Amino acid sequence: MKRRNPKSRQQPDYYAKRARQENFPARSVYKLQEIQKKYRLIKKGHAVLDLGCAPGAWLKYTADLTGARGRVVGIDLKPVTEKLPPHVRVLTEDVMGLAEDPDKCSALIGGWVDAVLSDMAPSTTGKKDVDAARSYNLGRAALLIAESLLTPGGVFVCKVFQGGDFEEFVGRVKSSFEACRIYKPQSTRKESKETYVIGIGRR
Repeated sequence: MKRRNPKSRQQPDYYAKRARQENFPARSVYKLQEIQKKYRLIKKGHAVLDLGCAPGAWLKYTADLTGARGRVVGIDLKPVTEKLPPHVRVLTEDVMGLAEDPDKCSALIGGWVDAVLSDMAPSTTGKKDVDAARSYNLGRAALLIAESLLTPGGVFVCKVFQGGDFEEFVGRVKSSFEACRIYKPQSTRKESKETYVIGIGRR
C-alpha cells in the first residue's frame, strides 16, 4: 500500500501557484471567485463585510468587485498586511464577541451592508465532530451578524464544515433568506469537509 507523503499537502498546488502569480495572499480567493461567477452576489457600489478576512485575499477581490464607490470592511483577530485600496478598512476585533453585540458591530463597520462573507475556520483538532462543532459556532456567529446588519435583499456567504449541526444551520439560513444554496467550489481541496452555505435575498 502506497503511503501518502506527509509533506504533500504543504506543497503548492495549482491554485496556490496561481494565487502567487496573480498577487493574491491566499488560494482561497478562487473559492469566492467561483461563487461570484455562479451567483453574481456582489455588485458595484455594494457595502460588504468580510468576517475572518486575514490574510486579505477575499478583501482584495471584493474591493475590485465593488469598485471605489463601494465600501468593504474586514474583521479578524489577525492583522492584515496586504496592501488594499482606500475604500477597504480592516478592524482587529473578535467576531464571536461582535455577534453578541450587534449595536457595537454596526457602529464599527458604519451601518448596513449588502453582503456578509465568512471564510472563517476553526483551529482543527483532527476530530471531525469537534471540528464541525467549532465550525458551526463560527458560522452561527457570522449568521447572527448577517441577520442584524444586512439590508433587505442582502446576501450571505459562509463556510462551514459538514457535521451534526450542518442541517440545522442550513435550516436557519433558509428561514432568514428567500433562497439558500449549498456549494462546494472546485478549488476546495479534495480532502476538505468545508462547504459554503449561501443565503440570497435577506427577508
